[in-house]
Amino acid sequence: MTPDSFIPLTAIDCLIPALLIDRNAPADVLHANAAARVRAATQLMETLSNRDIELADTVDLRQIATVAMILLRDGCDL
Repeated sequence: MTPDSFIPLTAIDCLIPALLIDRNAPADVLHANAAARVRAATQLMETLSNRDIELADTVDLRQIATVAMILLRDGCDL
């Protein structure tokens, strides 16, 4: 495999990509990985929407939003 065989995921706060997508991976495998990330983010947001948001800590909300963002970004990249 050559370096051109891989596409980096959208970087978080790094200049050097560490997570790569294999261009030669079967489409169904890429789709399954993308779907799992989008589903996890959706379930996280559904859980959050069932809570009393006024009682939530702002730090916790920020961390939950960051997790959802990373999962959705990875899912879109795939």
